[in-house]
This record gives sequence, C-alpha cells and structure tokens, in this order.
Amino acid sequence: MLNGLSHSGTPHNVDFLGFSIYKIMSFVVMVGSSEITDRNLDVSEKNIKDFMEALQVAGQLSADNVLQTLKLLKVKILNNKMATPRCQKVTDIIVDYMKTMKPEGELEELCTEVLLALGFQSPGIVIFKLWDRWHLNNLPPNGLLVAVGRLIFCQGADPYIGVTWEYILHLLRMAQKEDDMLAVCHVLKGLVISARKHLDLGTKNDEIMDITQEALSIKAYLTLRVLFNRWSLRSNNKVTEEALVIIGHLFFLIPSSKLKNQVNRLTRWLMTLMSAKVAPFYISQCIFQLIDALALSGCGGINLESQLGNIIGMLFKQLSETVEDSNHHSVQDHSLSLKAFYILTKLYNDRVVTLIRENVESKDPAKIVSTIQIFTDVLQKVPQTEQLKNEVMHSVIIMIQEDLKPVRRVLLNFIEMLIQHDYLAPPQGSIIINYVIKLSESDCSNEEDIQLTCSKILQMVTLPKLITLVCQPSNTLAFVPLSKMATKMALRARSLGQVPYLSSFHLRPTQFISPQKLLTHLVAFLYKFFGFTLRTSRNIKMVQMMLSAILQTVHEELQEREGIAVALSIVSMKHLKVTLDQLQAYSAILTDKNSSSILKLMKEHQQREWGLVCNIIYLSYSKIISESKGAIFMHLDDILAIVLQHYRNCIVEKDKNLKLEYLDALTKLINILSSQPMAFQFKFPQKIEIVTFMMELIREEPLNSISSSIRQRAMNFITNFRKLHPLTEVEERTELLQTCFQSVLCLPSTEDLQKEASSSQEAQATEDLLMETLQSLLRLMETLIVEMPSQIQYCLEHLNIWLNSQNDNERERAMWCAARILGFTAKWNNFGVEIKFSRLGCLVRLLAMRCQDPVDNICFLSSQAVYNLYRILLLQKQMQRKKQGLWEEEGKSEVYSANVFYNNTFEIAKAFAEYFTETQLTHLVLTAMEGLTDSKATVSLAAAQLMSAVMKERGRDMIKIEEIVEGIVGRLNLQLEPNTKEETMRAMCLLAGNNTHRVVPMLLNKTLPWDRTNLALWKAFGTRRETTISVLQLLIGILEKLHSREESREMAFQPVAVTCALCEMLSGSLCQEAVQELYPRLLLAILHHLYWVIEQNVPQKMVVYNREEGPGRKSKPFDPTSCALEVVKLVFVAAAYEGVVVYANQHHCWDLLSSPKFYYIGIMDLTSGIVKNCEPAILHRILNLIRNILYSSNYHRRILARTFYAQLLWHRSVAQTVGQDFLGNLIKWTNEPNIIMKEVGLRGISNLALHPGQSESLKSQVPFLRDFLKNEARVTMQAVKSLRNIICFGKQQNTKVVFCSISKQLRPLINDERDLVKISATSALGHMLHRVHKFKPGAITRREIYSFLVPLLLSIQDNNTEVVKACGGALTEWTKVIGWSSLTQTFQHTTLSDHIQVLEETCKYLVGTKKIRLVGEFLSQSFDFLTSPQSFLREAAINFIGLTIKRLTMKRIHEDDVELLQNAIGSLRNDPVESIQSLVTTTLKNLDEYLNPESISASRMSQLSNNIFKVTGMKTSERKKRLFKTVKQERDDDDNQKKNIWNWLRGPLNSLCNWHNRRVKTTPLIIGNSDK
Repeated sequence: MLNGLSHSGTPHNVDFLGFSIYKIMSFVVMVGSSEITDRNLDVSEKNIKDFMEALQVAGQLSADNVLQTLKLLKVKILNNKMATPRCQKVTDIIVDYMKTMKPEGELEELCTEVLLALGFQSPGIVIFKLWDRWHLNNLPPNGLLVAVGRLIFCQGADPYIGVTWEYILHLLRMAQKEDDMLAVCHVLKGLVISARKHLDLGTKNDEIMDITQEALSIKAYLTLRVLFNRWSLRSNNKVTEEALVIIGHLFFLIPSSKLKNQVNRLTRWLMTLMSAKVAPFYISQCIFQLIDALALSGCGGINLESQLGNIIGMLFKQLSETVEDSNHHSVQDHSLSLKAFYILTKLYNDRVVTLIRENVESKDPAKIVSTIQIFTDVLQKVPQTEQLKNEVMHSVIIMIQEDLKPVRRVLLNFIEMLIQHDYLAPPQGSIIINYVIKLSESDCSNEEDIQLTCSKILQMVTLPKLITLVCQPSNTLAFVPLSKMATKMALRARSLGQVPYLSSFHLRPTQFISPQKLLTHLVAFLYKFFGFTLRTSRNIKMVQMMLSAILQTVHEELQEREGIAVALSIVSMKHLKVTLDQLQAYSAILTDKNSSSILKLMKEHQQREWGLVCNIIYLSYSKIISESKGAIFMHLDDILAIVLQHYRNCIVEKDKNLKLEYLDALTKLINILSSQPMAFQFKFPQKIEIVTFMMELIREEPLNSISSSIRQRAMNFITNFRKLHPLTEVEERTELLQTCFQSVLCLPSTEDLQKEASSSQEAQATEDLLMETLQSLLRLMETLIVEMPSQIQYCLEHLNIWLNSQNDNERERAMWCAARILGFTAKWNNFGVEIKFSRLGCLVRLLAMRCQDPVDNICFLSSQAVYNLYRILLLQKQMQRKKQGLWEEEGKSEVYSANVFYNNTFEIAKAFAEYFTETQLTHLVLTAMEGLTDSKATVSLAAAQLMSAVMKERGRDMIKIEEIVEGIVGRLNLQLEPNTKEETMRAMCLLAGNNTHRVVPMLLNKTLPWDRTNLALWKAFGTRRETTISVLQLLIGILEKLHSREESREMAFQPVAVTCALCEMLSGSLCQEAVQELYPRLLLAILHHLYWVIEQNVPQKMVVYNREEGPGRKSKPFDPTSCALEVVKLVFVAAAYEGVVVYANQHHCWDLLSSPKFYYIGIMDLTSGIVKNCEPAILHRILNLIRNILYSSNYHRRILARTFYAQLLWHRSVAQTVGQDFLGNLIKWTNEPNIIMKEVGLRGISNLALHPGQSESLKSQVPFLRDFLKNEARVTMQAVKSLRNIICFGKQQNTKVVFCSISKQLRPLINDERDLVKISATSALGHMLHRVHKFKPGAITRREIYSFLVPLLLSIQDNNTEVVKACGGALTEWTKVIGWSSLTQTFQHTTLSDHIQVLEETCKYLVGTKKIRLVGEFLSQSFDFLTSPQSFLREAAINFIGLTIKRLTMKRIHEDDVELLQNAIGSLRNDPVESIQSLVTTTLKNLDEYLNPESISASRMSQLSNNIFKVTGMKTSERKKRLFKTVKQERDDDDNQKKNIWNWLRGPLNSLCNWHNRRVKTTPLIIGNSDK
C-alpha cells in the first residue's frame, strides 16, 4: 500500500477503486488506532463519506475491518447527538450495505445495533426504511426488521405503530423462510406489546398512536387471519413459539365478538401444537391469554363453553409436566395453567368442576395429582355452593376408594383444606374421616409424614366426634393415636376454660334376630314341605284336590302367595300337566261371572281380590318356568293366550289399580320367561297379540296427565318381550313407536305436571314417574334397535314431528330420546351388521338444526345426538377399512366431541361432509332450506348455517343446482331474520364458488335492473376469496368472449348484466385479495367493455342498475356507460389503488372515457395514473396481457392494448424489459393511416425517450419524427413531445445537434393557429432550452435560439392564459441561455393581465442592448408575420414593431431602413380587420413623430442639402445607423462608386453648410471623416 503513495502521502497512478480502498483503509486505521478513542472520533461529514465508501466496496475489505468500523461508529452514535440529515444518511448507508452484502452472524448483529443506535435518536428514520420501494417485492433485511421490532418499544415510536403494522401485514404474506419469519415476528411482537401497553394504561391511544382503537382491532384480527392462513404453524420450531406469543397478545386487541368466533379453530390448533411437542410454556401462556381476553368481555361465549373439554384436557397435560424450579418457563407453565383453571371456574363453575372430576376416575396418579392441585388452587377463590361441595366430595371419595399410594400425600393436604371450608358436614364426611383414621393407624406401613398430616387433620374434628370415633370397634388399630389426640384436645379445651360434654356418647347394643323373622322362615319352609310331599305322591286325584285346596287358601300376604307358587312349582316338577290344569281351572275365577267367588265380595274389594288371584296364578307360572327343565315351553303359548283372556274377559271393573296389578303380575311372568335360555328356541305366536294389547293400554292413558305408571309398565313389558320370537316386523315397529312417542312425548311439561300436584311429595313423585317413563321408552327403543340395527334411521325419523314441535318440552324429550338411542348404538364394539343411513342428509339436518334451539338443554342434547351419530359412521368406516386391509385412520375420533358440536352447525357439517352421497347432500340442503322461514330465529339461523357449512365442504357435489338457487332466492325475498339472511347469503356465496358456471348464468339472466335480493347476492359473492376469484374469472370470460369480435350495433344484454354484478361484488371491502390476483385482466376486460358500450345506441335514460345510497336517501340510477365507469373505479379501489382514481379525477379521465372520440386519451391518462400508483410487478402483468392483442383483428382491442402499451413505457422497468422490440412496434403504428394509431405510437416513442439506453436508436428517428410536426393537432403535439424527450433525456453530445436539426420545423409551431399545438410546442421549447443551456451552446446553436424570440414575443400577446404561461416559461429559459438575466424574473411571473407590459419591457431591453443589427434581425423576422393569415399574428407583429421603434432613436436610423419599416407597416393599411387598420395608422403616425420630434417642416435649404447628401452619398456629421443587413450591404457598394465625386463636392458643400448654420440655429453639421 505504501508503494502507491507519493511523498505527500496521497495516492498516485492508481485507479478510482484503488483510491477508494486507500481512503477506506486510512479510515479503518484511524478508527482502529490506539491513539484515537471513541471520544475523539468525529462523526463528521468527511468520516461519513469515508464510511460510505468503505461499505460500498466492503467486498474488498476483510470482515474484521468492517466490524471494527461498525463497533466504533455505534459507540460514537450512542455518545453523540446527530443531526437528522446526517442520521438519515448513515441509516441509508447501513441499510444499503445490508441489502447488498447480506451480512450474517456477528456482522449482521452489529449492523442491527448501529441501526438501533440511530433509532434511539430518531426512530422514524429507521422505521421508514421498511417501506423503501426496493422492498415492495422483497423482504427488508432481517437486521432492519429486528431493529424496528426493538425500536417500537422506544419513546417516540408510538406515532409509527399504525403505518408499520400496515406494512408488516404485507410482509407476513411474503415471508416463507424461517429466518425471515422470525425477523418479521420481532416487529410484530413489538407492535402488539406496544399497542397493548397504551390500551392497558388507559390512554387515549388515538392521540398518542397514529391509529384509532377501532382500526387497531381490525389490524389485529387481520394479522391473526394472515398468520393462520399464510404461515404453517403446526410444527415444533422457533417460529411457532414466537407466533404463539404474538397471537396471545392479539387476543386482547381483537374485538371480543370476533375472538369468540375463533375459539374453535384456536382450540384445534393448540391441540395440534401439543401433539407436535411444542414447548408447554408457550401453549399454556396462549391458552391463559385466550381465556383471560374472553373473560374481559364478561362471558366466555358459547364456543368456549363447547370447547371446555378440549381446553381442560390440554391444561391437565400441561400440569402433568414435571416442574423444574431452575427452569423459569417450567414454573410459569404450571402457574399459568392454574390461573387458566381459575378463570374458567369463574365463568363456568359447575361445568368445569364436572370436567375436572373426570380425571379423578382415571387410575393415572399424575392426572389425579393434577386434579387435586387444581381443586386446591381454585376452590379457595370461588363461591362454595352446595352443588360444588357435592361434586368435590364425590371426587374425593373416588380417590379414597382407589387409594393410590403416590396420591396419598397430596390428597391429605387437600382434605385438610376441605375441612377448613366445612366440607365434613355432608354425609360423605364420615368416609373421609375413616380414610384418615386408616392412614393414622400405628401399625400401618404409612410414612411418618403422612401420619403426622393425618394427626393434624383429625385434630380439626370436634372433640365429641373424635370420642365417638375412638369408641367405634372398627377403629381398634387406631385406638392409641385417637386416644392421644382426644386427650390432647380435651386438655386444650380445659385450659381454655371449656368443659367437654361427653354424656350423650355411648355404644349401641348388638341387635339379634326377632321372632317375626323366625316365623317368616318357618312359613316358607312349610309351603316347600307341602310341595315336596305332593310331588312324591302318585295319587293324581289327591294331587289335584290338594292343589285346588292350597289355591283356595288365604293369600293376603305376599309371603303366602309366594309360598303357594313355590309349592306349585315343586309339584309341577313331577305333575306338570296336573298343575297347569289346576291353575287354568283356578283362573276361571277371573273370567267366569257365574262361578267366580270374587263377585260375591263387596264391590270395593273385588278389584283387589281379582289382582291377588291374578298375582298367585302368574307367580305360580313364573316359579314353574324357573323350576322346569323345558317341558313347560310346550305349553307357554297356550298360557300366554290364557293370560291375555284374563284381562279381556275380566269380570270386574277395570280401573287404574286393576291394570297396575295385572301388569305387575304379567311383567314378573314375562321377566322369568325371558330369562330362560331355552325360550329362544321356541316361537310364541301370542307375542304379537300381547304387544298389540299393551299398545292398547298405552293409548288408553290420558295425554294431559301422568297419574299412573301404566304406560311405563306396558313399555317395560314390551321391552322384556324383545328376545322372544317372532321378532317385531317393520310395520308393527312403526305403529309401536308412534304409539309410544305419542303417549310419552306429548305429556305436559314437568312444571305443568307439578303445578297440578296437591303436595310437594306428589309433585316429586310425578316428576320421578315421568323420568322413569322416559327411561322405559328409551329401553324400548334400544330393544327395537337390537332386533333390527339397520332400522335406527326410521326409528329416529319417527321423532321428526316432536323434534319440530312448537312445545319446548316435546322437543326436549324427543331430542333426549334421539341422543340416548344414538349413544346406545355407538357403544357397540362390533358393527357386524352395516347400519345404512340412506337419508343421512335429512337426519343430520334434523339434529343439527336443534343444536341452536332456543332451549339450551335441547342444544346440549342435540350436540350429544350428533356426536353419537358421527361415532356410528366413523366406527362403521373403520370397520370397513379393517375388512379391506387398510390402515386405520388415526386421530379422527379425537378431533370432534359433543362439545365441539354444541351450538356449532359449521363443525357438524364439516364432520359429516365426507359421508354424504350427492343425493343426500342435495336433500339435506333442500330440507334445510325449509327451515329458513322458521319462526324461531335460532332455528332458522341453524338451517342457514347448515346449508352454508355443507356447501363449503361439499358444494361441488351438489345436484339440482337450479332448484336450490331458485329456492334460496325465493326465501331471501321473504322477511328472514337478519342473521339468517346473512348466513343464507354466505351459503349462496359458497354454492356459487363451487358451481360457478351453473349459478352465475342463472343470476345474470334476471331482468335488469335487479331487485335488492339479487344485488345482495352479488355483493355476497365478493366476500369470500375463492368464490370471488371463481365468479370474477367467469364474468371476465363473458366480457372477453362476447367482445372478442366486431359485433352488431345492438345492445347485448349479458355484458351489461356483468357490469351490474361487478358493481355490487367490488363495492365490498373483502374482495381486495381476489381482485389483486385478477386485477390486470379484470381491468382490461371492463375497459374493453366500456369502449363497446359507448359506441352503442343506448336508449335515453336507460337504467340498468340502482345502488342504495343509505337510509332515507334515494337510490342512484346507472345507465350502461356510467355502470361500466363505476366498475372501473371499483376495480382500482378493490385492488387497493385508490390513488389511480384520485389521479383520474384530477385529469378528467371519466369524461374522456365516456366519449368514443376521446376514449383512447382517457386510457392514456388512466394508464399514467396506474404507472404512478401501482407496483412494477402489476405493470409487467398488464404488459404481458396486452402483448398478445396488440395486433388483434378487433379494432377496440387494438386501441386499448396499444394505448396501454405506449403509456406503460413511461415506467422505466417496463421500458427496460428484455426481449421487447418496443421501438419497432411504435414506428409501425405511426406509419398506419389511422390518426389515433399515429398518436399512440408517438406517445410511446415519447415515453421511451425518457429512459437511458434509448438515445442512439431514437436519435436516428429524429428526421422521421420531424415529418410529423406538420400533421393533425394531436399527432403534432405527440411528435413535439417525442422530440422534446429525445433532447431532454438523450446523451449530452446529441442534445445541441438534434435541437438545431428540428428548430426550423419547430419554430412555426410556436405561432400555430391551434392553441393546443402552440402550447405544446412552446412548453417543449422551454424544456429543450433548459437542457441546451446545461451544455453551453455554441454560435450556431445560439443563432437558432435567437430565431425563437420573435415568435415567442408574438405568442405572449395571446389572450389564452395557458399560451401566455407557456411563453413565459420558454422565454425564461431563453433568457438564461442567451444571458439576458435581467429579463428572467420578468418572464417568470408573466400573466395575462401584464403580458403587453412585459413585451414593452422586453423591447426596451432589446433596444438597450445597443445591438442594433440584432434588433434589425428581429424586426425583419417580424415582417414575415405581417402577411400571416392569422389576424392575431399580424396585430402582434405590428405591436412588436411599434414597441420596438418606440425605443429606437428613429432620426438616427438610416432613411432606407425607415422607408422599409414604413413600407412594411403600411402594407397593412387595407387589412380586412379594422382594429389592425387602426393600429397600423397609429403606428405610422408614431413613427413619423419619432422621425421628427420637433414637428417643424424642413426648409428648402435643408431639403436641398438632404437631396444633395442623398444624391452624392455624402455623410452628415452623425452617421445614420443601419437596422437591416441587406440594406447595409447595398449602401457599401454605392460608397465605392461615388468616392471620386466626394472630393469634387467638398468645397461647395462646406460653404453651403456655413451659410446654413447662420440661417438656422441648429447643431453644426461637420462634413468629412471626423467620425473616423
């Protein structure tokens, strides 16, 4: 390095790079020198410049040098206050270095620290670097993101929260790599924490932050959605952990209503993360923050309640993790989980306790310990209700019964806490005390600390109670410790002055068997003895006689009746036929009025006696069946026939008690029969008759009360009959179910039944009976399902009437039945018989709609029913997969639960979607559609949600689309509930998204203008991205297809309808992302349609679309043109390019686009707005689309495409696109005969000239472009602009050459009779002169520049403000080039009111330059305008000449020049314009006055002298000045010819002169060469 330095220490013979490296190394050596510390390191402009160079060639330096530089720079920035510009400059350097070099590791961290140091002084400078244009399609450097994330916490960063968040939302969608995602998380975490800080402090964040609280909540919700939809947060990595932290803070910023809607999704996501083994702390923290945020709203919401099971399950798993005191996260994890349980318990006390209890029943010690910890922490903070105490005590008893050793210590501590809260009062308290005593036994192997805890607990019991425990024989092993405790407590009480009262405590005597019991056993023995005696007898008659006798004995007591039955059963073992015959003979007493002894009794005793006899007979049959070895089964059908006749031929009045007695007796018989295995080998034809009979009994029961258990017992009887053959047929089953449902489900509500009760005991009995009846109905249904499992669908369908009942109690009972029967079916472990649900859609709709019933319990039961149905289908599917040898699907059953389905129709549809056939799907939707008009808002909403969810999951598989669409539209026209209508719209949106080509044409064919319903549907199509994209693609295709060819002039219907649809779709705020995806194509399609519309013969006042303007305001009508224009605006707004609309408004684009003549101009201006406001990527997308139609056969398409093509070249990135022959295309278009094509081509060349790299190719086109300066106005204007840009943006060496080559053709345009051309040319001249001035024009160029002065001075006299303004600008630049600086200010501020005064000052200055010949040239140039066909130019030329000669001393101007002036001005004496004639006269008169200021007539002598001078060519003493170059040259020739004459005339003329001086007192005229 030293070899490259001279003696002065500066480099020599080195190139620029080497010099830069030298300076860099010097700087590095300086900052690294031990003699220079951070205190004397000056952050000066020079050091910054050196630092800039250092980083610019950092690739040439070692990392150590760069690190050393950055370290010292950071220290200095931290210790010194930097000026804002300098801070900005250093920030730019660091960020550019990071973008270019992409440092890593320590170097990247140091760059970040330098940015932080800069940010501490001015946060905004660093934060604003996030949205440099370089970052539009790329992520900022990670170091910059990290720095911004930290700076957001700093003071002074609050005003940047909103704008930074807006940009970060864009970055979230772009980040894909883990490092990038982590960097973005840094910023996002800073934003959410900082925003929460302001909200928690209660400050008015609108005043501190740059975003309102409402907007902040929207940003937070969008952030949550983007994180879920764009980031894959399902694995265990750092990104997921950071996202969990961010999302946890977002919960407090998101509106509670929106957060509650996300609970289900969040819960499933958190469960997935647990499965992925994400660190427990982050999950616990997120769960706690979610619950805490929801609790702030006052209630957790329905979704949180439905997810309690899953959330509590996750929290239990977190608590099961081992707590490591040295690990902060582990401790926090445990603490947060307990806090979450506490909040949940406050929100859902009973439900949470019930769910916590479920873990007690597991035998996992870890879960039980966690449960105890939760109970211990939560119970002390919540109200101690009786129900809570019962639940907790039940759990404790379960744990005591299990008595797991690892749980004992924790359980005892919990028991100690319970005693403090008076938990021993309930009856279960004794169980706890006994458990504690057991663990305190001295000979037990319990640990010492456990015994100490037990002792402590027992001392909390009252002394009398403890004495009782001591005295109980069962506590013998604990006698010693209990005695010690009792003694200690007694002594303590005595020391306190309290004498224990123990007299009421004693042991009870042992009880012995009573004489009554002994007698009962003796009677039973005697009956058996009697039976065995007859059994051994061979005398049949005696057997018959004795049996008849025993049947006639007293049978008031049950023991007697049972004794008779036992005796008969023993006899039947040997004499079966005899026994049966005697029973049949005895049963005649029940049916034979002639011989029955019953009728001989008093009437009030007849029913009772009939019941007792019946009881003896059926009890005897039962005993016989039990003792029989099978012979009895041959007679059973006959017995059943007799039994049935007993009731039907009953001889006494059949009141309620008789029916009950009969049913009791018969039920016992059937129960015994059904319990015999051999019974299934026989058929009992009488079974059907008996079942029919039971149905008759059920029908006879009143529907307005439940005063007896007849219907319950009848159903029980049928249930017990279930196994006997023959099985019940389908028709019989249907009748049976309908009968039972009608009898049970239609009963009054429990409240109504209780009101009719006369006492509380009766009310309770009625309630119990109702519940038992329902249980009997359930068992009956289970029986029928067991008989024919495949018929469960029809069983449930019979409940349809009651499930849709208007009575809450009927719906509730029906749903209870449905839930239980499906649960019963789902518990089968082996689905050997496939259960087909041919009408699964109807069944799911039936149950799902009740998940949002107004009655909460019905919702709960419905969720249970749906879940059980889902389990059935899932189990069947798993069984089928097993049969096919496929792997079993894992985790399916864990995804859903009854809690998930609770009040959640969407999840129901999602779960069942895969099981529906196309027909079932369609049937479900069609039937759900009927529920939209339900009078109950929640039910109608559930129907809409079901449709919506099904269409989301399986919308593509729908059939009968037309019927569905018409049905939905028809119901939308009705007065639906607002929420139902909104959800129905969503369903239609999903249907359209999945069946776009069938739904959209149907809606487009509706008659215009559409009604509110149709408009609302189209608006709904813009609310869901997938639907919006699908529908937009179809609509675009319609526009492109219908306008692809030149068509007739008639107005087509469908494309106009498309624009009406787009007006509604794009007017919403949710379609932005979809529109951005299709933005260029959609824009081109609608612009092409607009061109087509404006050329149609649209009828006057034709209305195709009406837009609602708000409440109380009339709707705004649109015709086809205004509708298409509105769509164009909405496309830009929906794509988030509102700036284009603003630009278009400012440039009157909409008026231009509405005119067929100026449409292409409107497209040019609109494209300019697009170029100014859209990202380069969008411009290239547009370019790629229009390239294919530049030479389309459709004229409209060509105009549109080429106009876009030409104006897009305004943007550098487009003009520099590789592989495009832009200039070749543009030149082709300028050669076409069409004027518009010429203009468009020239516009493109003009734009192309703006960019570097085009100079040489465009220079060669100057002669070609010059020819267009004499063309139609707009073509000429574009040619002028093209040439202007070639000069202004071309290479330096070409500037003056090109200017001189076009000045001759440009000059006439300054005075063109077309104002637009004049203004354009004049303005362009100003820009050209500004450019030429930079490169010091030479003599030739200056001569050309001089030639523009007169045209400009003439045009500045125009009455057009724009012309005057353009001339003022051009003249300003002209004065700068020529050097007339004193006139610069004059021209800069020229206005229409003072432009003549400016002209006068210019003429004054012109004459004052003393450049008389230059003045002559300008006057001579103005003469050309005296013959102009434009009267304005003739008048302006006269003005210019007049103001110029006014400033000249005309008497000193040569006579020939004066004569030339007079002749030129006088040529306009007869001008057709009177004002010009008058001006000419005035100017000539003024000229005469300037020539003869004293107005004295010349004497003859002066005339003679003048003539002599004129003839001889002699000069006066003051030489006359020549104005015009041509006259001067002729005069010089005359002087040469008259040289000889001069000497001859000198003498006489001198004498004549002297004589004249004496006569006329004037200045002496000196003759001769005295002026030389």
